[in-house]
This record gives sequence, structure tokens and C-alpha cells, in this order.
Amino acid sequence: MTPEPPSPVDWSAAVRSATRFAPTGPSVTPAQAAAAVAELRQFARESELTVREVTGLGAGLPVADAEVVDRPAWIEATADGMAELTAPLTRKLGSQVSTAGRTAAGAQVGVVLGFLSGRVLGQYDPLGESTAWSGRGDEQSATGGSRQAGRLLLVVPNIIKVERELKVDSADFRRWVCLHEGTHRLQFTAVPWLRDYFVGQVAEFGAVADLDARELLGRLADAVRGGRRDDRQSWIEKMQSPEQRVVFDRMMALMSLLEGHADHVMDAVGTQVVPSVAAIRSAFTRRRKKGAGPIDRLLRSLLGMDMKMSQYIKGEAFVSQVVSRAGMDAFNTVWSAPEALPSRAEIADPAAWMARVLG
Repeated sequence: MTPEPPSPVDWSAAVRSATRFAPTGPSVTPAQAAAAVAELRQFARESELTVREVTGLGAGLPVADAEVVDRPAWIEATADGMAELTAPLTRKLGSQVSTAGRTAAGAQVGVVLGFLSGRVLGQYDPLGESTAWSGRGDEQSATGGSRQAGRLLLVVPNIIKVERELKVDSADFRRWVCLHEGTHRLQFTAVPWLRDYFVGQVAEFGAVADLDARELLGRLADAVRGGRRDDRQSWIEKMQSPEQRVVFDRMMALMSLLEGHADHVMDAVGTQVVPSVAAIRSAFTRRRKKGAGPIDRLLRSLLGMDMKMSQYIKGEAFVSQVVSRAGMDAFNTVWSAPEALPSRAEIADPAAWMARVLG
């Protein structure tokens, strides 16, 4: 068999660079850290059951554990996931990238990962394999536990940092975060085809990538010159070929749905689960819009993070309107097959999706 070509990114260099650039703090005592870890693990398990009750998804599935991690562990997990997702592009590039180029690319990716490692509260990685042993699955370990497909990561220093900055009830905020990330986990575990669909879209996006440097530079120049003429598209979209835009629209529609669904669940649980949910939601929304400064805003723009904020807003509006008009059971038709997913246009027009899918 022909060996796989090396990745165009040296992921070990990326992890080293990211770890150097990762922020430090907040200041906590060992007892505070241990209490936060235990509480987050408990809330993650409880939130799983709450999300199932609200959404009607996942009945009968085992309740998996969460991994409560620090920033270096999040960096390593994210680098592993990115390496797996970019494998199709790696195969397409072959051995075009030199060793020095791979190292330089790794260092650059590391700067981005280091920046993000100070901002991510949690994430569900559908491609990873959890190191948390639940003891409730089929694949048994030597100690009687079981490996879980997918990883739910909760980044404890960031959670503590943000709850302090927002001056909100810490227990309520931790439950709130667990509800959001637990919803993402349930989306992938309760919908059997979703993981393969997600991976397939990323692979297709890489497959239609234009790797001609001159063409890419030309589109970049056009994006910069046209930035003020068309604010409806981000610079990321303006850099894409027509073939990539088709796939990108499907990916954005999916991400808007997933993020909006999670936000809807966070609010739908009500005060019986998170008593200060309204105050947390208000404070967190203000934080999302604010930004810390010009460098922070520049990085957010370059990374497309402002697009993600738009996904939350549009996706939640889509989910809330469909649920309010047709009910949660009807909304769950969206998970029946890839063909039932909303298009990017339908995310902004829930009635069009309802007419097409619900009839």
C-alpha cells in the first residue's frame, strides 16, 4: 500500500505553539478547582437527561460522561480533530509542502488555537474517542469501563473565568454551559447519520478546493477590494470558488441549525433547571457583542467568529419559530434524513422549510 503523504500542517508544532500562546488564569485554589470539576461532571450527566426531555431525542441511550479539561488538553484534542477532518485535503496536496513549510504552518495554526483556547467554554467533538470511562457501554476496558464515541469537553478555567466576569451564579452558569454542549452531543448520538454527513461535507469542501496559489491570491485581492461593496458576504466566502460556495452554504446551514437548536434548548429549560437563566442569557449576549479590543475584534473577523455569532441568532430564530408553529415533534423531522435539513436560505425563512418538509 502507498503510504499516506504527510499533512501540510505539522500538528505537533501546532500544539507546541498553541500551548505557548494560551492564556493563563484564572486564579483558583486546588479545592475550588476540584469542586468545579466535580460539579461540571455532575451537571453534564444531569443536563443530558434534561435535554432529552426538552427535545424528545435520545430515549434509551446510555448517559455518557463529560471530560473536564484544561486549555492544553483542549488544544491537543482540537488539533487531533482538525488533523482528521483535513485528511482529505492532505491526500489532495500530496507531498507538495516542504518540511519547513509544514512546521511554519503548524506554528501559525498554533497561534489561532492558542487564542481560541482562552475563549472556548466547551465543545463536542464527534470524531474523537472519549477518555472518560462510564462503565455503561459495550466496549469494555480492562478495568470494566467503556470507551465512548465522541468527546464532550468542558474547559474548566474558561468557564470559571467567564462566570466571574459576568458576575453570575456559578452553579447556574455551569448548568447552562452543560445544557448547550450536551445538546450538541445528543444531536450527534441520537441522529445516526449526522456524524457521517458532517464529515462528508467537510471532505467535499476540501475536495473542491482550488489549490492554485495564484488563483487564491487573486480571489483574496478581490475580496479585499470588494469588502465595502458587499457586506453580505464575509471575506471567507469571497475567497471561495463557486463549487466551494455550494458546499459552504450547506455547512453553514447545518451549523446554524445545530447552534440554534442548542441555544433554543438552553432557554427552553426554564427557571426550574437554571433559576437565573434570563440574567445569564442577557449577560452572555452582551459579552458576545462586546469584544475585548481592536486585536480581539481583528482576530474574530479573520477567524470568521462573527459569522458564528450570526449562526446562533439565525439558527435559534429558525428553531423557535418552527417549534412555536408546529411543535417539537414536527421540528424533529429535521433529523429524519439529510434531505430534511434546511438550506441556508430556509434558515432565514422557516415557513419555506415547513412547506417543503412538513407539507
